[in-house]
Amino acid sequence: MEILQLLISGISQGCVYGLIALGFVLIYKATEMVNFAQGDLMMMGAFFAYTYANVLEFPFVIAVLATIATMALIGVITERLLLRPMIGEPHFSVLMLTIGLGFILRAIAGASWGNEPRSLNTPYAGGVIDLNGVILGYENLVIMIGTALLCALLYCFFRFTRLGIAMQAASQNQLAAFYVGIPVKRIYAIVWGISASISAVAGILVAPVSLIDPQMGFIGIKAFAAAIVGGFGSLPGAILGGLLIGVVEQFAGLYLPTGFSDVSAYIILLIMLLIRPQGIFATMQQKKV
Repeated sequence: MEILQLLISGISQGCVYGLIALGFVLIYKATEMVNFAQGDLMMMGAFFAYTYANVLEFPFVIAVLATIATMALIGVITERLLLRPMIGEPHFSVLMLTIGLGFILRAIAGASWGNEPRSLNTPYAGGVIDLNGVILGYENLVIMIGTALLCALLYCFFRFTRLGIAMQAASQNQLAAFYVGIPVKRIYAIVWGISASISAVAGILVAPVSLIDPQMGFIGIKAFAAAIVGGFGSLPGAILGGLLIGVVEQFAGLYLPTGFSDVSAYIILLIMLLIRPQGIFATMQQKKV
């Protein structure tokens, strides 16, 4: 029973890591940029959800949709104003820009909502399902179902829509995509919007089980580790890497000495870099020069 309980908790936490890792992978595949502000976008999504649901008292579904739309707009604006002028600049410059963006978002959140932890009101808060002694909270169930639905939606989007196929083409060869008429810069903006929306969903899902505060975005560091473990460039790998780290964290917290739970993600990352640097799903292609 204890193992099943830990497994459920680990899968729930791993889904959150996986969703944030999806944002990392989407942006990298399309633009070859690494957005270290991804976790802070999740934090902003959680705060907007709190504002719409708790402060403005929108119906929960409306609050969710408004949060996703708001974060999509923020993602597009961020790409247009900050990242697009950096096209062609060294990757290190872009990396430092996104790290700085994370600091700015945390400062904005602290100034706007304060540093006091807050909780998100949801219609399913506090509910549990007893599975012969294994307790499954409604919050954890919603996280798992929400992650599964979002992954299915993304699969259908990239597999069956013209825009999704255009995004895949741009991620494979930006110059060739431009020559065949694909608006690559517009694709960049849409990818940032989608990535920010996914982070918003992660923030909405994790908010009922974790208090909302400006520092919650640091979870993005573990999500980055999950993206590398899964294969930095693989969407299924991002989810699998997140699940692996989430489950190991739970078991490490119970069976290993104090402190190992917090560093288990980085231990897994180091082991993966030593034995399989390309990650579980090796999809990144080496460029010839």
